[in-house]
Amino acid sequence: MPYLLILQCSEAFCVDASYADICLARGSKRKLTQSTLLDSRFNKTTTIGPTLDSLNNGYEAENVGLTDEDVSSDRAFFSMNSNTGSSKDSTPALSSGSLHGSLDISKTLNRCMPSDAILPNIKIAENGDAVEKDSSCMLPTETTSVSIDACTDVDSSTKVAVDTVIVGRRFHENVELQEGVVITVSRDPQNAKDSDAIKVLYAGSECGQMLGYLPRELAKVLAPLLDAHFVECKGFVVGLPEQQLGDVPIQLTCEKCNNDNETYSDLIHRQSLWERFLGAIRNGNLQRPSSARYQANFNMMITDVMANHTHLSSDIETSFLGSFKSLSNDGQRLFVRIYTRKGPWFRVSSISYREISDVEHAAMELKLAGYIYMLSCTDVPSECEMEEILDVLSVPEMKEILKDLLKVNTSCTRRPELLSTLLSITALPKKILKWTGNCIRTSNMADELLWRVQRLFFLNGDQDLSSFLLVDLGLVKFPDYTCNICHRIFKERNDLLEYEEAIRVAQLMDESLDNDNMEMVSRCADLSENRVCTMPTEEDSNLAESPPSFYSCFSSTWVYSKVLTLGVSVYERERRYADAIRILKILLSKIASGRRRGYWTLRLSVDLEHIGRPNESLSVAEGGVIDPCVRAGSKIALQKRVVRLSKPPRRWKVPSYADSLRRNIEEVNIEGRPLNCETGAKSVFYGYDGELCGVEQLALQYYADEGGSWQGTHSEGGIWMTIFGLLMWDVIFSEVCDVFQSKFQTAPLDLETDDFYKSRKGLIESQLKRIQDGLAEEMLITSWELHQGTSCRGINWDRHSMADLRAAVACVGGHRLALLLRHLALDYRSWSSGMPDLLLWRFNGERGGAEAKLVEVKGPRDQLSEQQRAWIFVLMDFGFDVEVCKVSLVSKRR
Repeated sequence: MPYLLILQCSEAFCVDASYADICLARGSKRKLTQSTLLDSRFNKTTTIGPTLDSLNNGYEAENVGLTDEDVSSDRAFFSMNSNTGSSKDSTPALSSGSLHGSLDISKTLNRCMPSDAILPNIKIAENGDAVEKDSSCMLPTETTSVSIDACTDVDSSTKVAVDTVIVGRRFHENVELQEGVVITVSRDPQNAKDSDAIKVLYAGSECGQMLGYLPRELAKVLAPLLDAHFVECKGFVVGLPEQQLGDVPIQLTCEKCNNDNETYSDLIHRQSLWERFLGAIRNGNLQRPSSARYQANFNMMITDVMANHTHLSSDIETSFLGSFKSLSNDGQRLFVRIYTRKGPWFRVSSISYREISDVEHAAMELKLAGYIYMLSCTDVPSECEMEEILDVLSVPEMKEILKDLLKVNTSCTRRPELLSTLLSITALPKKILKWTGNCIRTSNMADELLWRVQRLFFLNGDQDLSSFLLVDLGLVKFPDYTCNICHRIFKERNDLLEYEEAIRVAQLMDESLDNDNMEMVSRCADLSENRVCTMPTEEDSNLAESPPSFYSCFSSTWVYSKVLTLGVSVYERERRYADAIRILKILLSKIASGRRRGYWTLRLSVDLEHIGRPNESLSVAEGGVIDPCVRAGSKIALQKRVVRLSKPPRRWKVPSYADSLRRNIEEVNIEGRPLNCETGAKSVFYGYDGELCGVEQLALQYYADEGGSWQGTHSEGGIWMTIFGLLMWDVIFSEVCDVFQSKFQTAPLDLETDDFYKSRKGLIESQLKRIQDGLAEEMLITSWELHQGTSCRGINWDRHSMADLRAAVACVGGHRLALLLRHLALDYRSWSSGMPDLLLWRFNGERGGAEAKLVEVKGPRDQLSEQQRAWIFVLMDFGFDVEVCKVSLVSKRR
């Protein structure tokens, strides 16, 4: 929950970089949220595992003692001077040439998952009796009571009893609980917080009164079984919680159902879900890690950063971080707890953790060490602190305070209205702490430095301490590889500070776009332009010994270029073409090997034509066509511009690539009966089976029927990325200097650069030779069995079955598959999007042989993008059968 840091002229900004790493990389703006240990988000385009929104208690109800602050709220970043260790706010001061002022940037801090809820022990039922074992040493087998040592046949299990809890009681406190009452469960797939949600219902109620939810960890592995109607679950309340709204201990019995009509493939699928459920229990994946594990992970991260990045910290910062290990266990555990909770303020009297023997003593220790800031009953909080402190109060407490101060009863129960009324009372600041008692929050210096520690440890804006949690729970497994670090990413402290300042500007840009603050957008763009203009060109910087080129994404220039790219789109929308042209020329002159040179060149050519300079527009497009950094769809778009603009008398010679752009692309036209015909809305049709579907599903049904009895999948590039990851696994995770910096990566740092192929050419070509020789299917099976479930960029283990992957590899053929994979290895970034929607295959039965087809599906108002056209041309060159399927509306006469 780090706050925003604005440093003095010699310093820079330490803020969340997810905007620069993801939002800016995609060229779109994105709302920022700060990740914490128990509440994180991962990349939307490619997730490495379950997000913590699906891991944590999205029901916002697991109670571990910090109940008073358990209310969602928005909070503002605020500024302070990093040169002091004081936790008091200081006047913000901007670095030289910065934005001449600051904005209050608010960001939503999501709900945190409590970490000490009780989860399962296992009981194996036999004739009404039960033998209780810890999940780490007990494996459910059949319906008999046996120990793990005697277990010989896990697959024959038919009934498992799991000790767990009901969470979310504070949302259903009106339902009275009694020990021993019978309960049932019901899926809640429409739950906004978690699509795997499972409700717990009171079986004795005619209307099925809701008692709460099953914990997320259990719901994640149980929900697929319930959806497949493969298990029936019932249970009873084991006991009542000590606190009124605490988690309720229950025993849940899950029994497999028999279905005589299911096919063999259905049986195999359901059995795999059951085995996954058993495996999660057996491996203890449903047990949350202990506080000691959090503490150990926290210490390990600090130690690693201090050992490998000591040159980036001042003496004061080094001393401060080093002092954490000298704290008592209670002090360390309390800090980790409050650092990873929503906050920012916590009532000391409400903090209750079993592993912390004396909270008040631990809080005082942390205060003296400078890790927390404490307000006692004699302090008067500031106006900013008042709003935050009031968040720790419950609604009944607010009403009681109003009654005490105003001597009137209020019937209002809405929290925002109560907050507004309380804040209007001038006498409240002097009395508020008498009601709340001592309140604490993490100090500014601790927030600043620990956020920087996470950035240096994980090297991205998506991961933080929650990655440890995912691994400890067994929900994410990272691949095995060797970290061979030869060059530092940040040579000097100033390099890091400049990078952080750039991120600060990027975040301001994002917030300004969200708030439609065009004045601040222009100021961010102006500052970024200033910074880029004063930086040396890449050719100049390459004269001296420089780090690997794939380190460039950790430079301030890279971040500023993303800010300016957004600035260009804003200026173009406002028809400020002169400003857009100026920025584009700066970007192209300063960044010689930028990943977006194709986009910049295309926009520059278009904008020059907008202001009536077609000759210069043509020259720019011609230069872009021969630029080695301009590839894929951008190159096709520039070639088309050259062909269109190079008419006599501007140019008398027809470009050599003109004929290739006019190549014929096979088309198939089908008709569909639409449900809606709204412009801008995704088309919905009635399928061949009468059910509603999209254009891609309609096309799949056509090809499966009158289109030629094809089988297939709608995956766009997903299935190809999965095949690439599986067949190139050993290549991707081979030992190469500097590409792996931590044990939490799902791909090498150079995957999306030209260095990926150059550094591994021999190994890549060796793999491609085996694929070309017809060993792809064998390699695929081996890789799947060795690495299934391990996170790797591009691989989606759940979406594509082994059968589909094998069929695709077999039908495509070794020669074409090798060409395609080499193409991705050479330039993964440019070609990882835009592939045809459908991959179809069919086996020719008695005649033998197999064939594959790739189809791009277009609805009534859709056109091929240049990236899609580029992919179709490449696939045609490789010998693939490619076509475009155009779906038109059924004519009125028909």
